This record gives sequence, C-alpha cells and structure tokens, in this order.
Amino acid sequence: MTPVLKHSLAASAVALLAASPALADNPVPEGVELAEEQSYTFWLLDAIKSMDPQINTDVEGSDILRNLFEGLYNEDAQGALVPGVATDHTVSDDQKTYTFTLREDAQWSNGDPVTAGDFVYAWQRLADPATASEYAWYMELMQIENAAEIIAGDVEPSELGVRAVDDHTLEVTITTPLPYFPQMVVHASTFPVHQATIEEHGDNWTRPENMVGNGAYVLDEHILGERVEMSKSGTYWDAENVVMENLTALTINDVNQALTRYLAGELDRVDIPAGQFPRLKEEYPDQATSTPYSCSYIYMMNVGDKGPEALNDVNVRKALAYAIDRDIIVDRILQGGQEPSYNWTHWATAGFERPDLDWADWSQEERLEKAKELMAEAGYSPDDPLELSLQYNTSEDHKKIAIAASQMLKAIGVNITLSNYEWKVHTDRMQSQDFDLARYAWCGDYNEASTYLDLFTSYSGHNNGEFFNDEYDAVMAESKTAEDPLPMYQEAERILAAEMPIIPIYHYANVDMLSPEIGGIPTENVMQTWYGKDLYRMAE
Repeated sequence: MTPVLKHSLAASAVALLAASPALADNPVPEGVELAEEQSYTFWLLDAIKSMDPQINTDVEGSDILRNLFEGLYNEDAQGALVPGVATDHTVSDDQKTYTFTLREDAQWSNGDPVTAGDFVYAWQRLADPATASEYAWYMELMQIENAAEIIAGDVEPSELGVRAVDDHTLEVTITTPLPYFPQMVVHASTFPVHQATIEEHGDNWTRPENMVGNGAYVLDEHILGERVEMSKSGTYWDAENVVMENLTALTINDVNQALTRYLAGELDRVDIPAGQFPRLKEEYPDQATSTPYSCSYIYMMNVGDKGPEALNDVNVRKALAYAIDRDIIVDRILQGGQEPSYNWTHWATAGFERPDLDWADWSQEERLEKAKELMAEAGYSPDDPLELSLQYNTSEDHKKIAIAASQMLKAIGVNITLSNYEWKVHTDRMQSQDFDLARYAWCGDYNEASTYLDLFTSYSGHNNGEFFNDEYDAVMAESKTAEDPLPMYQEAERILAAEMPIIPIYHYANVDMLSPEIGGIPTENVMQTWYGKDLYRMAE
C-alpha cells in the first residue's frame, strides 16, 4: 500500500480547481485502439433501494446516480476536484460564502437548461422534513445556514442558505468555515433534480420512462434486484468526449456466482470473494487488484432503548470488541489487503492519524483475557452465557466473518444467533433499532475524517445504534471551528474506544477482478469514485 494515498487529496480544493480545465478532454490515451462496442458491465451485490439522489443512502446507488446526474464538481482519477456543472467558485474573505459559476451549456436529458435554481430546489428538498431523507443531516454537516433548524422543522426549507443569484450563479452560505467544503459537493445527495418532473410524477419520477437527469447517461431500464441499463446521453454538455456508450449493472447476491460470471465474460468488474485474492492474483496478475478504499467494516451495537439491556454495560461492549481476532479475519478469511481496525476512521483518510489506543497495542491473548474478566464481572461465562443476535445482509463474505466472530465470542460466554436478511430488510431493521448487533460498513462521502466521525453524533441520520454522548458531540462541534481539527478527531476516536458503541473489524481495500479491456478505472483515489464518462473499452 503506497503511503502517497494517505494524503491523496490536497487540503485546498480551490488550488486543485485553479489548474482544472472548464472543458473535459477525451479520456482515451493516444495510441490506444478502441473496441467497436463500447459497453461496460459491472456487478452489484444488492438491489438499488432508490434512484432518487436525495433519498439514496447506498454506495452502489451512488455509483449509479453519478452517471445519471451530475453535481457541481466531479473527481479525477487521483481524487482531485474537476468541474462538473460548476466551472469554478470563489469564496468570501470570511470563508463562509461560496459562489459557484455554472456552465451555460449544461442540459437536462429533456433539453431544459440546468440552472442554479435546480440546485436550490434539490438542496432544499434534501433538508425538508417532508422528504424524510436519511441524508438530510448532510446539509447540517455541510454547515449550510439554517439547515439544522429546517431539519428540526422549526424553519421553512426556503430559508436554507443557498440561492440562485441568476441562472448560472449559485451562492451558498455556511455558518462555519470548512476547508473541505468543496469536496462535499461531489456527494450524490447534493446533485440537482428536475423539479417539474418530480411534481408531475411524484414517487414514480425515477422510473426509466419518467426520469429526467443531467448526467452523461440516461436510464433505459431498471429491473429491481436484477439489472440497471444506461446509455449515453445526447444532451450531456461533454457528450462528444464520452466514449463508453452503454453501462449495465447486474445484481448478483452471491459473490462466488458473480466471479464465475466474470470469468465467463459476462462482467467486466467484480469483487473478489474472501480468501481468493492470492490465488486469483497468481492466475490473473493483470486482472486481480487490491487498493485502499475509504470504508470501515464494523458490528454496530444497539445501545438505545430498544437494544438488549446487557449492551448498556460498557464493559460488556468492550469485551465483545476485545474478543474478536481481527488478524484471523483479515489474514485467513479475507486475504485481500484489508487491514485490521481498532478504530473507526479509515487509515488512508487524508490528514488523519489514529491516536494511541491501549487495546490496539495489546496482543490478542491479552485482549481475550481482558474480555473474559469483563464478562465475568458482568455475570456471564461459557457456563452462563449472554444471548445476543447478530444480523448481516446477504453475502457469503459477511456470513464467513459472522460465523468466525460468533465462535470467537463463544469463548468469552456469548452465544450468538446469526440472522441473514436481504439489504433492504437489513437496513430497515437497523433504522428502526430492531437489532442487537448488526454488520455495518461506512464508506466516506468525502476524503476527510469528519465523514466518519460525524456519524456518531446525536444529530446523525445514520447513528442507528443510538449512541448519544454529549462529550462526543462537543468535540465534533469544536472540530468545525478548529484551525487544525486533527486533535479533536483523535479525541473523538478515544471516546469511541472508551465507550465502545461499535466493534471495529477491518478497514477496506478494493479487491477486484477487472477486465484488461476496460480503461479509465481510477485506482489512486482512496474514495474509489468512478464515472462511466471516463471509461473506454480497448480492442482485444
């Protein structure tokens, strides 16, 4: 793993954009011979819950939306910001007012111009309680003026700190300077949506026959849980430089079956199943890849009112975390370049350094002995075990990890009942606090530690375990105004280690099989953000 990736995105987004062209270039390197058919077929583990940018919460959903819609900025192969609908921006002296200049040739797929008002509508819609978006809190994280009050229902959405100065000038007012603010607008929840289409079709506006988008592709077909078909948009502002004509996403819940279909030539990209990377790297050295990926895998514990009483005891929570042998999970089960984790924020996040955490430096034998002591103090042992359930979403890899974890916990007097649910049911149960322990993973929305640490604040829309801690909230609030927020981030990690509302398992790597015919896939961006418009298929 290259240490360069640890700081892959410079702190100043303005500096990155200063050298970026307003118009894109053709993504195909000189001398590359293209295939006649320009199509790309990729794998999805789960069905896409929503095609609505303001409703979607899934990483896989964002991969789709990034092609059907376009926000203010995009990312290049290294993670630097490049123009999207916005060509550039200025920021006021107090760093609280951003003014984005929008390109005049941006169009919706029905030919309407994309305007600043479309962004105003989308952002107000995201914050509006009537939308019931799980990502409403993102407006609050962005520190948009009046966002918190609107989300709470105390102020009308029209008071959100975003306005259209004119059709091609968008002004955003934030309450606290955020050096990483421009990075936040690459997230799908901030993409514009077409107001007239939503008003005409309501919840049905995301159907292929109704959808109006502004991305490089249009939606041709969506069979839930089976496939998504997209084709090149003729109205996209940079259509002449979009080489890839068709994108297809296939939903296959079984990762081993997905690999089989990849090897049969049905897929161009697929995740490598747990434990198979070493073999596949040897057999297919040009196709098997592993690169750092900004996601963290945990078991979230329900410490709220609907959770099991035993999890109210911090010593029980610590014991559960201590008993998991991450080296076995990473080195024997996954074997794909993942790293064991003892904290929440991914190690490769720009500017982040994990604080010293005592338990991270213990041997596994020491952790296990401490776990047994803590369980005994709480009145549990293998002879008088604690009964808990652990739920996970459908995946052979998640199942393997869950079985291993249940065996590890059995040694300290915890009997685990495993429950497998499809993605939608799994997430719905988590959102309603209908779980004891639940498999959870968070992939950063932008390359800065707050994208992880804000999740466990009391105002978070994804704090499904209901860990509420005033000290934690205060530290994260202080980080928003700190010249250097790292000490606050490290303190937040210490609080998580002291209170242990989660069981950290591992930090992700992107472990893929990728067809050698496909060019343009980014590998140096820890966010692993990709755009179909940057891809091309090479001749065999």
